[in-house]
Amino acid sequence: MPVTLRCKCVIVGDATVGKSSIAQVFHSDAAHFPKNYTMTLGVELLVKPVNIPETTDSVEIYLYDLAGKDTFTEILDKYWDQPSVVMVVYDCTSETSFNNCTKWLEKVRSQNPNKKIPGVLIANKTDLDQRRVISPKVGKEFALSNKLEYFECSAKEMQNVDTPFFYLANEFHKLYQEQVELFSTLN
Repeated sequence: MPVTLRCKCVIVGDATVGKSSIAQVFHSDAAHFPKNYTMTLGVELLVKPVNIPETTDSVEIYLYDLAGKDTFTEILDKYWDQPSVVMVVYDCTSETSFNNCTKWLEKVRSQNPNKKIPGVLIANKTDLDQRRVISPKVGKEFALSNKLEYFECSAKEMQNVDTPFFYLANEFHKLYQEQVELFSTLN
């Protein structure tokens, strides 16, 4: 019997790293890159279903694209609560945005200290390779040390944007399957 799960994905990172672009490109199946930049002033919510391979199940991902400016963090506190998965995004041409990933990840995890939250680290703007200051090696090391999966993408070029979302949907589905198996052993 097919199951549809609902997954809350919080997308965090500094302002201008491309969180909204990543969310919108994924949501539109790479049909739309937002050319006119408007800063997210709180939270933008998008929903997209993802089919889980080799099953009849699907995961409806609720994408919470959170503002990256510190001035909005008090407004955002209610949106940090109980995420299913987390996506931490940085601009590979900005050392500051990379260094702030620790702050963003701590913020999400501090709201849910006893919960295992699958997550990914995304190096965005790989199309600006000549301006890149954070190497893939450094990004991978950070991801590994923080129990995140590492991905690189270019929202502008619509390259590799969907892969991290599919990974998160599959990880969320695995957690669901583990819970189902656990409950079945209790009977």
